[in-house]
Amino acid sequence: MTFNYKNTAALLNKATNLRPTLGMVLGSGFQHALSELDISVELPFSQLPGFPSVGVSGHAGKLIIGKFGETPVIVLKGRAHYYEGYEMDRITFPIRVMAEFGVETLLLTNAAGALRRSFKPGNFMVFQDHINLMGKNPLRGPSPLGINRFVDCTRVYDEKLRQILKKAGSQAKLKMAEGVYLAISGPSYETPAEIRAFGRLGADAVGMSTVPEAIVARQCGLRVAAVSCITNMAAGISGQTLSHQDVLDVAGSKRNNVSLFLGNFAVMYGKSLKASR
Repeated sequence: MTFNYKNTAALLNKATNLRPTLGMVLGSGFQHALSELDISVELPFSQLPGFPSVGVSGHAGKLIIGKFGETPVIVLKGRAHYYEGYEMDRITFPIRVMAEFGVETLLLTNAAGALRRSFKPGNFMVFQDHINLMGKNPLRGPSPLGINRFVDCTRVYDEKLRQILKKAGSQAKLKMAEGVYLAISGPSYETPAEIRAFGRLGADAVGMSTVPEAIVARQCGLRVAAVSCITNMAAGISGQTLSHQDVLDVAGSKRNNVSLFLGNFAVMYGKSLKASR
């Protein structure tokens, strides 16, 4: 079945008078970090045509529109993953809806394993760049009418937004650094040999999401920022067995700080938007 992102965006227009220019996608570790958000509208993905259902623990599958302070935002509480069996166009469909709805800036979040040995579980990494080893590009196939498929990925992650992220994180007492994220398809975790190879490629952290959304967001003309919660050391580095529950536990331990961090980022973004206009 083919879905039209413009029709789904029209439903959001009817659901609220708020018109946010800031969107957020909350991945593992960020699901319960909305205590600072004044919620106006909350819709399950099942009520939004084209949105894929979410079947991974730690992903609620809800769209929320509200305000952090005076800054209106649209938040996806959870995401679908390529390893769940969806094609790339379904995974990235919500990004096209947000762009059609009027979002100009997108913050992507996830949990990731660390390759850089100076990282520790509970640290956060702001994306400086990414490496796509998922085996597919989300722009493959027919392109939406009038949208260029040959997207320049020289600067996917906006430098000014990276600075705002680091400042917001510092104020929330989170330890943050910049790095390169490498995306694989999953769902199995990486082997120690793969991790050694990824390190030689220049990766600092590894995960199973985010990159397709970032590429589509850039195709739609959005400014993009992304951040990982480092929940574990990658395979072969610490000698520990990896599990999804451990990922959720480490991420959950930072819930209050992450709530403050997201609120700080939204407010700082709102102020920078006003200053530029």
